Amino acid sequence: MAVKHTSEITFKVGLDENRIPEQISWNAEDGGINNEPSKAIMLSVWDHKQKDTLRMDLWTKDMPVDEMKQFFHQTLVSMANSFERATNDEKMSATMRDFCDYFAEKLELIQK
Repeated sequence: MAVKHTSEITFKVGLDENRIPEQISWNAEDGGINNEPSKAIMLSVWDHKQKDTLRMDLWTKDMPVDEMKQFFHQTLVSMANSFERATNDEKMSATMRDFCDYFAEKLELIQK
């Protein structure tokens, strides 16, 4: 199958003198996102040659801890959903969601 279209997603990270993120913004033209600010990024890339996951986790200095907890919770929930779509493993996905509920309860997060 030949590639008929490409799509680009970019992140721009503004660093301070110690190379700590001050600002993060991103673009996804196909999704209508243009220079949208963000306070955190979690990106995973699968290296199929090494059979290993490469990770990039960045957050700005002014990312509030309560928002970071919520960000982690929502990321875990979305991973459970993605896992189910990718593997069709309903039992393990439900187990992952149970952990997400436990995580939210222990952190006293208000679920939306």
